[in-house]
Amino acid sequence: MTAPSAAPSSRIVIAGGSGFIGQALAARFIERRHDVVVLTRNAAARTDGVREVVWDGRTHSDWATELDGAAAVINLTGKSVNSRHTDKNRREIISSRVDSVRAIASAIAASDAPPPVWVQASAVGIYGNAGDTLCDESAPHGSDFMAEVCVQWEEAFRAALTPATRGVVLRFGVVLGREGGALPMLARLARLGLGGTVGSGRQYISWIHRDDVVAVVQRALGSRMVGPYNACNHVPETNASFMKRLRKAVHRPWSPPAPAFAVKLGSYVIGVEPSVALGGQRCIPRRLDEEGFVFGHENLSESLTRLIG
Repeated sequence: MTAPSAAPSSRIVIAGGSGFIGQALAARFIERRHDVVVLTRNAAARTDGVREVVWDGRTHSDWATELDGAAAVINLTGKSVNSRHTDKNRREIISSRVDSVRAIASAIAASDAPPPVWVQASAVGIYGNAGDTLCDESAPHGSDFMAEVCVQWEEAFRAALTPATRGVVLRFGVVLGREGGALPMLARLARLGLGGTVGSGRQYISWIHRDDVVAVVQRALGSRMVGPYNACNHVPETNASFMKRLRKAVHRPWSPPAPAFAVKLGSYVIGVEPSVALGGQRCIPRRLDEEGFVFGHENLSESLTRLIG
């Protein structure tokens, strides 16, 4: 998956593009006069210029023709990890990612004019609960469930036989934005006085502003980037620091801490996995630095204030 790009066309296909990141990418590409196609399970007519096409994320069917002659395909598909990690949910979390990669690989292989670049989502969770270890793209993979998810996700991508298509993997950190992702929920909790330090507070949050996500993806499409990249900025914050800055942004100077046992108990009540909040990764974007990428948002306090305000 290292062939050089062919001449660009106007069509960009975003699989799983109806979510938080996909919406931002689609809006930017529409601004730049691309023909944007979103692959989704529940297609609907839209008035913003985006065309939605039905796919199931598993099988090669009519949607696959959209990749023939496309400028790029971006795959963001995956069942949310914000659930209890029961055996059933674990299987669905992994299969939704691996199956979508295989389906796209099949469509590219069948194309007369395959897209010159494929940008594939992954996550910094591949490094596991890494503690204070500073993780660039060469860091060892973790051994917990989230690491397993990302390893299988990326292995499916590497196994794809698409020699005419350059492949880029973006290992996303926590994406901060006004309209979706983790921030609106965290801000609501903080306003309710539930924005205290979680667990020990020493676990790291590697984060990235949604505008920088869009810029990273644009760079991936228009450059010779290939392989895995940490899509997070240079200033990972401990949970204690992150929550303190969040409380300030919502004008709640103090909230009681949430010890690990309380987080575990609460997670069963609301149906989420406690390890998502109690673990973390301290990542740096070494390969993006080597590419000369410049982040637009690395001041967490300023970012939170503007996004929440």
